Amino acid sequence: MKKIVLVLIIFSLILSTAIVKNSAKKNEDEIFTVKENLRILNSEFEKTKLEHDYLTSSDKLLEFQSLYFENDLEQKKIENIKVFKTTKRDNKIQNLKIIKD
Repeated sequence: MKKIVLVLIIFSLILSTAIVKNSAKKNEDEIFTVKENLRILNSEFEKTKLEHDYLTSSDKLLEFQSLYFENDLEQKKIENIKVFKTTKRDNKIQNLKIIKD
């Protein structure tokens, strides 16, 4: 009788160890996947941020103007900017509306 109880205890310990080990492995795989996705997203974010910072600096914009547009660009008053709206029925030209949040 003692042998059967001892075998059952050992078997249950082995089974519980396997279950815990399997669930820990699944958790580690999920953590690894999330970390990899986060690493990729951080890399994309850094690239996009660098591109945004590079392209939106005033010095760069002036440099691009001189490189590609030379004297083609003119400063306009914001009141003179019009919006062309098309609908199914007709087309309209309206003044630009600026909404401040």
